[in-house]
Amino acid sequence: CMNFENLFFFLEIGAVFLAVAYLLLAVRRDIRCWIAGIMSSSIYFVLMFTANLYMESILQIFYIFMGVYGFNQWKSDIANTEEISITTWNLKTHLIVLGIILISSYFAGYILDTYTDAKLPFLDSLTTFGALFATYMVAKKILENWIYWFLIDSVSIYLFIERELYLTSILFCLYLVIIIFGFRSWLSVFRAG
Repeated sequence: CMNFENLFFFLEIGAVFLAVAYLLLAVRRDIRCWIAGIMSSSIYFVLMFTANLYMESILQIFYIFMGVYGFNQWKSDIANTEEISITTWNLKTHLIVLGIILISSYFAGYILDTYTDAKLPFLDSLTTFGALFATYMVAKKILENWIYWFLIDSVSIYLFIERELYLTSILFCLYLVIIIFGFRSWLSVFRAG
């Protein structure tokens, strides 16, 4: 008979495998990345909620919706151009986005810290709001998404170690390596474009 800890472990393995598939497919600009992402996020919703990372749980719901949006966005781009074009944001846009992330993270962290049993509410909020924007950037094929992800995932490693999600923390270490390759790949396409 499988106990809860074993089930949790096997769910985490499945989520990690699908998350790696998502990122590797995204590096290649393969539309199937969104399907793997939706499946991974569905499993991670349960895992994060169980670990009392409520903002991360909400983030997984956002990822599912963004997966549908991203799939449709990329499908439309492929139908129109047969190649997924990559763009960039100017400094002003980045400063506005970073300001929104920091302010939103502070307020959400304060609410979670005051009214819930959330663990590491300020870091949980920071990674969540950062990931909201970074996921949108992937869907819109904004080059700098990889830089955002590098910073978010670096903080997330600590967050997941603290909540004893060791496989997920290893996943995020692997993400850091894949992110470097993803950035280089997208930068090459951007410069050639």
